[in-house]
Amino acid sequence: MQALTNRIKPVSRKPMSIWERMYLPAIFKGMTITFSHMFKKVPTIRYPEKTRPFSPVFRGLQILNRDEEGRENCTACGLCAVACPAEAITMEAAERKPGEEHLYREEKYAAKYEINMLRCIFCGLCEEACPKDAVYLSETFAPANYQRKGFIYGKENLLIPHPKEDPEGFAKARGSRAAHPEGHGNEH
Repeated sequence: MQALTNRIKPVSRKPMSIWERMYLPAIFKGMTITFSHMFKKVPTIRYPEKTRPFSPVFRGLQILNRDEEGRENCTACGLCAVACPAEAITMEAAERKPGEEHLYREEKYAAKYEINMLRCIFCGLCEEACPKDAVYLSETFAPANYQRKGFIYGKENLLIPHPKEDPEGFAKARGSRAAHPEGHGNEH
């Protein structure tokens, strides 16, 4: 039989010496490696007391944006759902009623907006497809959960806090994007 590669090594079948049978060299080598790690810098970050710095291109949990008046930007056009390769976004549109001008920016709005975070691949295509700057990926992780239904986020979970009622929460949710209110902060 001919070998397909040159990587075949013959295995030595010679009997072990008494020194090798006691496994002392192997134990000593393992202890040396263990003790050498005791004097190295610990790579662990003590979360939540400390957080690691994120890359400028980090994509986290999806957020639905509001304008400076607190009105929702989303017009339920569906471009984010069409652009999503994982088909994680579903929405239903509704028409704004008279007297709701303070809630919604346009005549149409998303009555239902859901994202399945188990399907989301954090690609950012929803953010790029949105013509109204209504969707962006924040600088936060999706929190852990024990049930699948806990990973399906509705509109109430995704909406950014109201800028007039909760300015601190609004600024925290925007993160470094507060410095770039017109765009996404990462234009090419």
